[in-house]
Amino acid sequence: MEDSLAVALAKSGDGDAYRTLVDRYSRGVFRLAYRMTGNEQDAEDVVQETFLRAFRHLHRWDARSSFGTWIYRIASNYSLDLLRSRKRHSTAAGAANFDHEGKDPMQSLPAEDPGPDRLLYSSQVQRQVAATLETCSEMERTAFVLRHFEGQSIEEICEALGVSANSTKQSIFRAVHKLRRALEPLVNQA
Repeated sequence: MEDSLAVALAKSGDGDAYRTLVDRYSRGVFRLAYRMTGNEQDAEDVVQETFLRAFRHLHRWDARSSFGTWIYRIASNYSLDLLRSRKRHSTAAGAANFDHEGKDPMQSLPAEDPGPDRLLYSSQVQRQVAATLETCSEMERTAFVLRHFEGQSIEEICEALGVSANSTKQSIFRAVHKLRRALEPLVNQA
């Protein structure tokens, strides 16, 4: 079932049609939220709130854009709100938002078991990426995550964030530049 048909049916009260949309997009919304918040519980909250808000505002969805882009926009806005709220209410100065134990529930195990040196290196890279994303602005982090973790096009990111293509490209470029600088010592030692 196409998204536009599912939305039309959901608007008319068909709960199964909306469930189809939730099933189709919840994993991607969780990945986006987890990468932005760095916290599994927050990501789950973002997923729930995103689909609740989307359901309440289905009448606002404009069929000229994809439902996926619209739902990602809601998720990224709510994630940013959550991060801003956390910063305001944070009592621990400099507390990191990302899980520095190297655990990412969205990663699957590779087919072959990597050796201990590979696991250590991978863990170091993962921690450095998470720490560097923490230093990025909210726009840089969101644009980078949507582009490189979610595989969205520049146009989709522009629409999701409500900014111009140049602004999106600059945000991604700045995030990539920060990551390259931060990962350079690890690459040189490998």
